[in-house]
Order: sequence, then C-alpha cells, then structure tokens
Amino acid sequence: MKKFDKDRVLLGLAAPVLSVLGALIVTGLVLLASGKEPFHAFHVMLTYGSKSDSQVYILNKATPYYLSGLAVAIGFRMNLFNIGVDGQYRLAAFFAAAVGGSMSIPGFIQIPIIILTAMVVGAAWAAIAGVLKVTRGVSEVISTIMLNSIAGIVIGYFLQDGRLGVTDKLANTITTKPIPSSSHLFNFTTATDPVVGFIVFAGLAGVLYWFVLSRTRFGFDLRSVGRSESAAQASGVSVKKMVVVSMLISGAMAGLVGMSTLLNQSYQFSTDFPAGIGFTGIAVALLGRNNPIGIAIGALLWAFLERASNGLEFEGYDKEIVGVIQGAIVLAVVIAYELVRRYGLARQQRQVGAELAAAGSDDKQEVSA
Repeated sequence: MKKFDKDRVLLGLAAPVLSVLGALIVTGLVLLASGKEPFHAFHVMLTYGSKSDSQVYILNKATPYYLSGLAVAIGFRMNLFNIGVDGQYRLAAFFAAAVGGSMSIPGFIQIPIIILTAMVVGAAWAAIAGVLKVTRGVSEVISTIMLNSIAGIVIGYFLQDGRLGVTDKLANTITTKPIPSSSHLFNFTTATDPVVGFIVFAGLAGVLYWFVLSRTRFGFDLRSVGRSESAAQASGVSVKKMVVVSMLISGAMAGLVGMSTLLNQSYQFSTDFPAGIGFTGIAVALLGRNNPIGIAIGALLWAFLERASNGLEFEGYDKEIVGVIQGAIVLAVVIAYELVRRYGLARQQRQVGAELAAAGSDDKQEVSA
C-alpha cells in the first residue's frame, strides 16, 4: 500500500512539473526567435510579480478567476462544458447591482440580498442550457455560447437611462444606481492597496465545492454520471435531473464571479464592467484539474502572469509574450496530464498482468504437488 501511494503521488507531481517545464521551453524558444533573452525575461517577471503591490493585485485578480474556475469545474465533473460563465456572471452582476442600488437598508441585510440575487440570476440563466440539453438534446456548448450573446443584449436593453440605468455626466457613461456605502463589503488594509474582502467568500466557496463533490451522495452521483451515464442510470441516478441541477449549481457559482468587483471596487455596473473572466475560468479549471486547491494555484498563476506583463513592457518586451506563456501552459498541461494518465493506466495493466501470472504459476505448482 505504501509503495502504491508513493507511486501515485509521484505520478500526480509529474504532470504539473512536465507542464511547467514544457511551457518554459516553448516560451524560451519564442523569445529566442524574437531576438530576446529568455532568462532575463523570466527574472523580470519574478521580480516584478513579487513586489508588495503586485501581490495585492494578484490576490484581487485571482479571486474572480478562482470562482470562475470553480463554476466551470462543476460542469467538467459532469462532462458538461459550461462555456456560458461569462454571460452568466455579467448578467448576474448587472441585476444584483440594480437590486442593490434600488434599496437603502442595513448592509448586513442588503449584502446577502445582493449576493443571493446574483446567484439566482446566474443559476436561472445557466438552467436554460441544461433544460435545452435534456429536453431537446441541444449541446450545452452551443447553447451557452449563444446565451452569452443574448446576455449582452439583455444588459444593453436594460442599461439605459430611464430603465435600470442612470447617466453619469462626469464620466459620460451609463451605470446602474450606486450601491449605498453602508452595503460596501469590507476590505483588508495593506501597506499598498487593499485586498478585496470577497476573497473570504471565494475561499468558502472552494471548501463547499470540495465538501459537496467529495463527501456527499450528490457529489458521488455527479461524478458517476460524468464517468459513465449508462452505469449511473443503471444504479438509479436520474441523468437528466443531474444535468439540470449541475447547470444550476454551476450558474449559481458563476453569479459570484462579479461580486468582488461590485461589492469591493466599482459598487455599480457599467459598460466597462470586467468581461472575459468566464473564458479565463476554463483555462484555470483545466490547470487545476477540477481540484479546488489546483484551481486556486491556477488562478494565482494566471493573475501573476497578467501582472508580470507590465514588468516586461518596462523592459522593452512585447506584452503579448504573456499570452504565449498562458497558451503554452494550458497546452502543456493538457498534453502532460494525458501522457501521465496513459502511463499510469499502462503501468497498472502491467502490474495486474504480473500478479495474474504469478497467481497462475502458484496454482500450477499446487496442482503438480
């Protein structure tokens, strides 16, 4: 047993180590091809990304990335590809901002209402794709991509002066009504910029994700459907119900993505509200292999690379090199984990074959005796 556990740990470490090495090699070759010195670039990135203000930036950026990765990972565990996290969290943040701006009640009541509104809107928007899949067989990839576009249209319709939007004459933009200061979420003060308080909620979401998927019957059923729908259905699990429920939970988690921006930074929704975080969540979930700790590491890495790109610009490097690094990491992770998985399966087959051969030899000896 000890030998098996040791081998399993080594196999688990081999994939991320191989992926990082592969990404560094690819990035180094790209830098060399562009006439740049790769080791200096890596040094600049590490130096700039380790500064105190950069650390705060990384934590604040990693918070929504982490929640987005969790939302995507819930679908991945069911073999569902929720590509619509971007539309779900933006629509959720918009209506949560509209609800928060329309009320003036104590913050300890209003903040939960804002968060619950976002979760309900995100869940309802994601449920559309789930229902279409189980009733009409529509691929969730296609439906969620289309729902992203529709979400943008819905926001554009309501975010107008006289509807749910108001004109900010100073900034010459249209926003929702600002959330009262009494409902601003707490921040953690540092020597530089504050760390958003919603990072606590993100951590709790990760713990809840781990507990539900690893320690409950629902999580077992969800993972069973993801591995084999026919086997899960034969054991009494309703596959259609699990698809819809999984999309609901994924959408509810997606609703939390924009809350750190809304409750800790902007306090209103406008046309420049952060976009694209949902697609970043796909990469983060792949990096983390759907594990809450792995997703956290992936989110921090992604935020670090974005921050480090500023340091590269100061040194005369092209900022786009960070995009090359991110793409190389994702590609290397996919390839490395697949290689390790195949090696692990082949190794198990050899072990089983050796054990069967040994057992057969023992039987022959007993018969001859």
